[in-house]
This record gives sequence, structure tokens and C-alpha cells, in this order.
Amino acid sequence: MPEFKIKNNLSPRRRTGGLPVARAVVFAATLLMTAPFTTASFASPFTSSSPFTTTSPAPSSSAPVSFASASFVPVSFVPASLAGTSPVAREIGPASVDRFVNAYREATGLPGVAVAVTKGDEVVHVAGYGRTSSGEPVTADTPMAIASLSKSFTSLAVMQLVEKGVVGLDDPVRVRLPEFVMADPRAARITVRQLLDQTSGMADEAFPERSLPQPDSLREAVARLRGARLAADPGTRWSYHNTNFQVAARLVEVASGLPFAGYLEKHVFGPLGMRNSTTIDTERDLPASAGGHLHLLGAALALPEPPGFGNGSGGVISSARDMARWMIAQNGEGAGPGGVRVVSAASVAEMRTPSKVEDSYALGWAIGTTGNGSPVVEHGGDLLTATARQTLLPRSGYGIVVMANTGTAYADSDAIADALVAMAEGEEPEAPPSIPPTLVIDLVIALAAVVTLLLAGRGLARSRRWAARRAGRPAWHAVARLPPYALPGVLCLTITDVFGVLARGKDITWTQVAYLYPSFMIWLVLATVACVAVVLARIGRLVRTRRVPSPDAG
Repeated sequence: MPEFKIKNNLSPRRRTGGLPVARAVVFAATLLMTAPFTTASFASPFTSSSPFTTTSPAPSSSAPVSFASASFVPVSFVPASLAGTSPVAREIGPASVDRFVNAYREATGLPGVAVAVTKGDEVVHVAGYGRTSSGEPVTADTPMAIASLSKSFTSLAVMQLVEKGVVGLDDPVRVRLPEFVMADPRAARITVRQLLDQTSGMADEAFPERSLPQPDSLREAVARLRGARLAADPGTRWSYHNTNFQVAARLVEVASGLPFAGYLEKHVFGPLGMRNSTTIDTERDLPASAGGHLHLLGAALALPEPPGFGNGSGGVISSARDMARWMIAQNGEGAGPGGVRVVSAASVAEMRTPSKVEDSYALGWAIGTTGNGSPVVEHGGDLLTATARQTLLPRSGYGIVVMANTGTAYADSDAIADALVAMAEGEEPEAPPSIPPTLVIDLVIALAAVVTLLLAGRGLARSRRWAARRAGRPAWHAVARLPPYALPGVLCLTITDVFGVLARGKDITWTQVAYLYPSFMIWLVLATVACVAVVLARIGRLVRTRRVPSPDAG
């Protein structure tokens, strides 16, 4: 499962360095990679080839991932006081929310989504729309994956233990979690705070958490760090890394004597009345209602979440109604519905205080501003088949949560959340696209795939003529014209390395790339098979031609 993976984005700053750019590069790559079969091929079928290129991955600070992965786009910092004059806000009501979400679903084909809107200690609207991947209606009580929004729950659990004096926020993790041992001696200096604000020094380039064998429990998640090293000194560099929160969740287990799921149920979900919420370990534990989709040629395809571990970093499953209660607790400085307090106001303030290394990330929350300059506290969550986002607007008191059952490549939760934020700020939300951008790209790639098949068939049919033309030439001359056709296969095999470089060292798996850009990867595999088939046919014909004696022989 991906992050479990996550991104944080507000309306005016939608993934400026992320997926839209990657989609554009995919589009360009598709056109360029068609060149071997079009320009040169039409003139002289499959006799020459041009270089292949590829796509760029997700956001600047991280790339899209799986149940165990996360991506985050920093936002502009807002002082911790969050003080100022609020813009005139339009009241968001059930009718306006329903109208927009229904229009968005109709325009994009989004299969299912759940939304919660609160203001202060009141629920403005909770609702579900569409259907789950198993065909059941999405309701306000449907359990759905919230991915990296889970980090804010882990942070709160740690702060509860800090308040009890069981854990020290600035104490080394190893004081309360002796099993936390790494091959790097600097790990002994990692503090609890550095886990929660992602400045521990752990990072993908030193510990590829997604491509390594996945653990089945928090204990195993910590144990697999024994051979790992740090990418930087603790407290000197910010890097979004899910393992930080897995270690923090294991710390909660050991310090409290309860399984992490049991701890959240007793101290967070239960007190807040979150009856449809829990936390899970791997994608195998996802309920049917939390299954997701990918889009292909305009159709939403229900697909399983790829394997991954996410407890602590992205394992919480919740519903719109439950998340409304969570938003009320956040706007109430730790006091939920009915005044039930799960954490102190001081701890809430601590969780929203950015680190000294990255001023847009605090303890499991991102801190920034909207396009109007209003403070915002938020976190995004992305699986490869589902997304979520939670947003707090401290000045107006609004809390907004969106959970969609489509993957990170489509940014549906972000788009809907952006629209609701705009409504809260008295603005008209951006209208849903009349044609989904992914559909246009898919159609272009589908056309490239058809052209590839037609030209591959032509190349196979004319392989005898190709070999006959080169029968009297040196063998090396003919063979030298074949290597360019290996380029699609080379790219297919090295696509994760290419994405890793473009994502600045993030750990990328082949499955992630396939889920993020399914049509492109289908075409790339098809092009690889086509090129191999043509090369084998040409070599076979060339060998047979050279074995046939010349009519003048003897």
C-alpha cells in the first residue's frame, strides 16, 4: 500500500513541481518515443531509430509512492500566532458543497468521495458521493483510507505521552525505545521531536524504505533499521520519510504498553467518538470500502493497492463523520465534541510550530497560507489508489476533509479541497475541467500504441526484404542498425532509476511508476515487445539469407 504516500497542497499552490509537470513530460516523451516508428520508419520501415526519452516524477521534495510512501510539497510559512484579519468569508452550506462535488464527479468520472466540513465546534456538512470499488454507496460513515493524514494522529499520540511525562519531546528516541538501533552511530542522537518534524537524518537515499522488503508490524519496521545509515546529521536536514513516523508509533506502543491500534482506540478514537476509525499495518488489512481506482481512457478501474507497510505513517482508516469530529478537536485546541479533551492547547500549539530546519513543516502538520494570505494548517495523504486531505483555516474556524478513491496521479482530493477552501474565503471555486487532462494524454498515448502496433506489423512483414538488401554487406553493418531498438527495453528496465534521479534521490519502485502513469507504461512495454520482435525477425532473416548459397557459387 502506499503510504502510504502524501502531499500537501493548497489552492493557489497546486503541485507546482509535481505531477502536472510529470504528465507534461510523459506527453512529450510519448511523442518523442514514437519517432523510431514514424519519421524514419515510414521512409524505410524499421531501418533507423531516434533516442527515447522519459517522464519526470512527482513533487519537488518527494515522489509519489505506495502504502509505505509519502510525498509532501512545502508551503509558505505563517507565524505560529496565526493572527490577523480574516477576509470576508462566505458560509459553506450542504447545498453548495453537494453542487460542486456532484459537478466535479460528473466532469472527471471520480468514482467515490467523502467530504466533511466543520466550523468551530459545529458540523457544517458530512456526506459521501458515488460508490466504493466494491460497488457499495459511499456514505458519511464509509471507512476510507486517509494515508499520511495519519501522521497527525501519531503526533497527537506522542504528545499525549509527553504530557504524562512518559516521553520527552527532546529526549533521544533510544531512551524509551532501546530497540531503535541503526548502523550509523549518529542515530543515538535522534530525538522524538526530530522524528515528528522529519529532521532525523533518515532519508530515501540512505534507506530505500519502499523498495526494500516490507515489514508486517511496527516492531519489524524498527528492526529493519539495524543495517541502515543516516543521510545527514540529526537536526540538520528536512526529508519527508515515512519511517520517522513508524518509529514514533512503535515508541507509543513500547511507552504505553498497548498496540498502536489499541492505543489510538483508547485515547483518541474512543474519546472523540470516532466509531469507524482504526489503524492498520499493510495493504492486506484495507477494508473493501477503502479500495481505490486508476483512470484509463476515461474509465475508473478498481485495482488493489500495491504491497506496503503504513502503520504510524499512513495506516489510519476513517470516515467523513469521524474526521469531522477530528477537525472539531483540532479547531478546539484539543477539545472535541462535547468538550472532551484529548490533548492540551499547549500541545496543539507545539504540534503547529515549524521546525528550525523546514519552516513549512511542524509535528505531523504543514503550515502555510492560502492565496489570500490566510493561515492554513494541513496535511495531504496519497496512496497509489486513493487520496485524502485535511485543512484547517484558523482565522475562520473552518475544517475541511476530503477523501477520494482515486490515486495520487489524479489529485482529486486536492482539487475538491481547494474548491472548498475558496468557498470559505468568499471566492468562486475553479470550475471542474470539461475534459479530464489524463483522458487527453491517454488518448494520445493510445494513438501512439496503435501506430506502434501497425508499424511493428509492417516491420515484421518486411523483415525478409530488409535482410535481402543487406545480404551482400558486412554483417557488422546490418547489426549496427539494430541497437537503437533496445532503447525502449533499456528504459523499461531502468525507469525507476530515471525517476529516482528526477525525484532528487527518492526511492521509486516499478509498481509506483506503473500506477502513476499506467497508459504510458503500457505503451512502453508494448514498444519494448515490438522492438524485440522486429529485431529478432530481422536477425533471423539475416542469418538465413547468409546461409543460402549464392547462385554463382561453385
